[in-house]
Amino acid sequence: MATPLGARGTARPATPDPQPATGTAPLVLSGADVVLPTGTVKDGRVAVDGTRIAAGVPEHARVVDATGHWVVPGFIDIHNHGGGGAAFSGPADDVLKAVRAHRAHGTTTLVTSTVTDDMDFLVKQAGLLSELAEQGEIAGIHFEGPFISPCRKGAHSEALLRDPDPAEVRKLIDAARGRARMVTLATELPGGIDSVRLLAEHGVIAAVGHTDATYEQTVAAIEAGATVATHLFNAMPQIGHRAPGPITALLEDERVTVELINDGTHLHPASLQLAFHHAGARRVAFITDAMDAAGAGDGRYLLGPLEVEVSEGVARLVEGGSIAGSTLTMDRAFKRAVTVDRLPVEDVVAAVSANPAKLLGMYDTVGSLEPGKDADLVVLDEHFDLKGVMRRGEWVVDPQLG
Repeated sequence: MATPLGARGTARPATPDPQPATGTAPLVLSGADVVLPTGTVKDGRVAVDGTRIAAGVPEHARVVDATGHWVVPGFIDIHNHGGGGAAFSGPADDVLKAVRAHRAHGTTTLVTSTVTDDMDFLVKQAGLLSELAEQGEIAGIHFEGPFISPCRKGAHSEALLRDPDPAEVRKLIDAARGRARMVTLATELPGGIDSVRLLAEHGVIAAVGHTDATYEQTVAAIEAGATVATHLFNAMPQIGHRAPGPITALLEDERVTVELINDGTHLHPASLQLAFHHAGARRVAFITDAMDAAGAGDGRYLLGPLEVEVSEGVARLVEGGSIAGSTLTMDRAFKRAVTVDRLPVEDVVAAVSANPAKLLGMYDTVGSLEPGKDADLVVLDEHFDLKGVMRRGEWVVDPQLG
C-alpha cells in the first residue's frame, strides 16, 4: 500500500488491498515538500507499501531522503491523442507505446482520445481501447468527433463530420463496453441536446467543444447535462460584448469543468489567468491534447486521416495550417503553470490530479496522496523538473534518490 504521512502526522487506516501487492518493497520518501489535499507539508513524507499509499511507516521500509524535492500526486490526462511517435488510433502496440511515453512524463492515469474518422473505424477502435481499459492500461475513452461543427473543426476531417444523432452516439457508447468516459459535441447541431441527455443518462461526460454555439445554446446544453468545456477558448467563438458566446456560459456555471492546454501556444497567459479567476482552481483541468509527436520531436505525422507538420514543437495541419493538437506533456504543463503563470503549486496539483480524478469518478483511488489510494506519484526537483514517476507502487522513472 501507499500513503502520505504529511509532517510526521497520522492518517486514517489504509484500505486493504484486495489484490496481491506487486509494487516496490516498502518505501518512505522523507524530507520532501509533499502536496496533500489540505495543503503543502514541508519536511513531509510519503509511505508506500506494495501498490498503495500507506497510513504509517511499513515494517522494514527503506527510508529515502527526498530533501529539496516535491512529491505530488500522479498526473491525470483526460484528453490525449497519442505520443512517443504513436497514436491512439493505431493498433494495441501503438496505443501502449503512446501510453508509456506519457507515463514517463508523469501521467499515471490517462484517458485515450479518438479523432474524427469513419464510424465503422471508431466502433472498431472503441473495442480495442476498451480491452486495454479492462486491463488497467488506460482509464477509458474520450470520443472527440465526429459530432462537431464544420465551422470549428480544427484538425478534424470535414468530410467525416456528422450531426450528433443520438442513435450514433449510442453506437459508440455501446462499442466502448462501459469504458466511454467522455464525448465532445457541438451541442447546437441537430440532435445535440438529445445526445447530451443520452450521455448523462449513461454516465458518460458530455463535453461542449468544436462548437459554434451561442451563449444561450451553451446554457441549454449545460442545463441538459453537459459538464465539460473541451479545451476552453480553442475551437469556439470568442467572447463578444454583445455576443458572450460559449466561453462565458462555460466559465460562469459551477457545474462545468474547463479544460486548458497550457503549452504557451494554445493560450495566452492572460487567458489562462482569466479562466482560473472566473472558474476557480477546483474547476480547471489541465490537458495535453497531445498527438503522436509529444515526446518524439519535429516531423510529419498523421492525426486521423490528416497530415500534420510539427515544427519547433508546434503541430499544424499541412493543408490549412490549423493547430493540430499539441506536443505537450503534463510535466511541462505543470512546470509552466508554476514558473511562468505563477500559479500556486496547490492549484496546479488540483488541475492536473484532483479535479480530473473527481470528474472521472476516480477520486477514491487516484488524484491525491492519501492512505489507501494507488501509489501514483511524481517527484519534482526544486525547479519543478520531473525526476521520478511511480505508478501503482512501481517506479516508471526512478529518481535515484538516496
